[in-house]
Amino acid sequence: MPYTEREKKRVLARVRRVKGQIAALENALEEGTECRAVLQQIAAIRGAVTGVMRQVMESHVRETFGSGADLPPEQRDEDVEELNELIRSYLK
Repeated sequence: MPYTEREKKRVLARVRRVKGQIAALENALEEGTECRAVLQQIAAIRGAVTGVMRQVMESHVRETFGSGADLPPEQRDEDVEELNELIRSYLK
C-alpha cells in the first residue's frame, strides 16, 4: 500500500488513467481500429501499469526498509525474500 496519503492519491490517479486506456482499447477493438493503433494502445497500457507497479514497489521498499524500520535480521530477510518474489513474478 502506498506509504502516504499523497502517494495513495497519485497511485489511484494512475490506476484511473489505466482504466481509461483500457476502455479506449476496448472501444478500438469493437470499432475494428487498425492493428498498429491497437498495438500502440496496448504498449501504452503496459507502460502505465509498469508505472503503477514501480510507484507501489518504491513505496513498499520505503515503508519496509526505510529509516524507521527497526526490524530483527530474520524479519528483514523474510521481507527481502517477499520483495524478491514480487519482482520475479512481475518480470515473468
